[in-house]
Amino acid sequence: MARNSKNVCKLCRREGMKLFLKGQRCFSEKCGINRRDYAPGMHVRPKKSTDYGAQLREKQKAKRIYGLLERQFQHYFTIASRQKGNTGENLLVLMERRLDNVVLNLGLALSRFDARQMVGHGHIRVNGKRIDIPSYLVRPGDEIQVFGTDKIKKKSTDAMDMNKGQSLPTWLEKMPAELKGKVIQLPKREDVPHPINEQLIIELCSK
Repeated sequence: MARNSKNVCKLCRREGMKLFLKGQRCFSEKCGINRRDYAPGMHVRPKKSTDYGAQLREKQKAKRIYGLLERQFQHYFTIASRQKGNTGENLLVLMERRLDNVVLNLGLALSRFDARQMVGHGHIRVNGKRIDIPSYLVRPGDEIQVFGTDKIKKKSTDAMDMNKGQSLPTWLEKMPAELKGKVIQLPKREDVPHPINEQLIIELCSK
């Protein structure tokens, strides 16, 4: 996933919608797509839309939102297809359950990259245990808490202050004073805030 602010904004402009890759910045007037809501490049010509193109675009959009590589995405699809119920919904729920995504949703980080870095550097505890795997899938009852130096805790405190206006998913509970959150239940399809058409993804991956 692109880390440079300009490159990230170009991804949003290319998709024609906000992918919320820069966290709180995407809700402000500084968001690149608010300033230039057209695709990057001097001479941009409209391309003929095809079913395959629409399906591929939806898949790429989901990968960019959650910051996944192709191999990781295919792994989630394989798991989702083996589970009971709707494969598309299962896929979205799996990606929502990622630890880095939960840290971001709790407002403990300003962006997905920051959340992933916090997890990777061992600053997150799940049920008191150090977890440094961003793809770790949380379960109901799990407690997620920031652990580290005063500098790390202050960074999360500042992030929570900036994210006060951010709505909290119903499947999560937040305890700001303790820099802590809890998974109340597994997320459902309606808990996924991103505009993703999972049916197009399934049609592509099932070929």
